[in-house]
Amino acid sequence: MTAFALSDLTTSLRIPPGTGAIDLSAIETNAAPGFDGDKKAGEAALLALAPELADLQERLFAEGRAGGRRNILLVLQGMDTSGKGGTLRSTVGLVDPQGVRITSFKAPTREELAHDFLWRITKALPEVGMLGVFDRSHYEDVLIARVRELAPKDEIERRYDAINAWEAELAAEGTTIIKCMLHISAAEQKERLLARLDDETKYWKYNPGDVDERELWPAYQEAYEIAIARTNTKVAPWHVVPADKKWYRNLAIGTLLLDALRSFDLGWPPADFDVEHEKRRLLDEKPL
Repeated sequence: MTAFALSDLTTSLRIPPGTGAIDLSAIETNAAPGFDGDKKAGEAALLALAPELADLQERLFAEGRAGGRRNILLVLQGMDTSGKGGTLRSTVGLVDPQGVRITSFKAPTREELAHDFLWRITKALPEVGMLGVFDRSHYEDVLIARVRELAPKDEIERRYDAINAWEAELAAEGTTIIKCMLHISAAEQKERLLARLDDETKYWKYNPGDVDERELWPAYQEAYEIAIARTNTKVAPWHVVPADKKWYRNLAIGTLLLDALRSFDLGWPPADFDVEHEKRRLLDEKPL
């Protein structure tokens, strides 16, 4: 199996705070930064991460049940077919589901529209000890809302600062935020959409509206560039993950999660009871 350093891969994906303007066209979608292996090696590398990833996630869950205050929020954004669902199955699926909360945000309801855009997002935040995953997120309110002009321009501008303040508050309270833009090319998206039309088991995934959105591809890329530049902070930096290679996308997300969990230096919560006393109680127990 190809060896690689988690920190190298993480660093290669992270947009450094203060970078300024972002040019997504200059970032390859079919690359594998920080990893020099092929698909077979990448898939093996992800599986090799699984035991430690599962162990540390269980420790985080245990810490949360013992009065801890930390958790992780993984934000997945990307154009249709970029692989948000595939990432969940292949990467988040490696850990115990009882410690995971996945929320997929659709178009806001009438009730949600009656509140500030962050209202429904805040309601979906993971509890302490949990790994929360947003399949789409509050960033839709500065992406599709910008492209489709679903809100006034001054409101869109306000939202960037509101997001930064909200994420800073979360970080201060113990949430580690991992924001990922799954960076797919228009050509690869076209191939994936055509593949769905060639497979009757994938018809349910196909949405004719996706073709309409493709016509706005340049506008969406610009909206992403602005959103990343405006909300790329020290406490919640963005990661641009090349997503044409599904295996690399999965390895990248798995690596980012493991890197975050390692940074917690997690142990197991100590017993809040007398262990020896409990042993004696069980050993001296009369037959049931």
